[in-house]
Amino acid sequence: MHLTVADVAALLRTSPKQVYRWIDEGELDCNWFHDQPRFNRTELLEWATARRIPVAVGQFLDEGDDAGAPSLAASLSRGGVHRAIAGKHRDQILRAVVEATQLPDIDKDTLVEVLLAREATGSTGIGDGIAIPHVRHPIVMGGSAATVSLCFLSEPVDFFAIDGSPVHTVFLIISKTVRGHLQMLANLGAALSDPGFRSAVLHRESTEEILREAARVEAASIPSSAG
Repeated sequence: MHLTVADVAALLRTSPKQVYRWIDEGELDCNWFHDQPRFNRTELLEWATARRIPVAVGQFLDEGDDAGAPSLAASLSRGGVHRAIAGKHRDQILRAVVEATQLPDIDKDTLVEVLLAREATGSTGIGDGIAIPHVRHPIVMGGSAATVSLCFLSEPVDFFAIDGSPVHTVFLIISKTVRGHLQMLANLGAALSDPGFRSAVLHRESTEEILREAARVEAASIPSSAG
């Protein structure tokens, strides 16, 4: 599904005029159909996350989707926080991240190749030393709950990020479905735009503190999920 200007304005809590301004300034990419701009949801989420623009997560699901989004805090608890991930360059880091995480029913060698192919199309470094590999072509698994793995690197590595900063922190999302992946990316983007969660990640706080911040942000960002 491609989004309209009105859809984008609602998701980013802004006006259609601002969306057109971003297009005119070359900040926001789009495709044109019958002289109307259309947007890819995954690419829009990546763009918003890199610029710390919160996404209206509650409006993200299409009408008729199952109620309730996958929980970021629960997914992060399953994926775990991994420290001292070592590697000298991006390819080694991606392989080390895959090796460190619990990935049921996924061939790790194939997964690494897919991650490397994604990086070849453009860096997943979103700035401030953070990368979210594989955000445009979701890693999907069947039969298991979604996971988000947070990996802290032993030393920064160049990911050719948009701000030129080397990456020291990597999030890896594994989801049951494409839709679930997009929802989780929206949740993670919202969390990374929150000063408390972002600070806990950047300062490499304890796993308990990071999970606590994730739960706090999630509760505030998706109040409707409680119903």
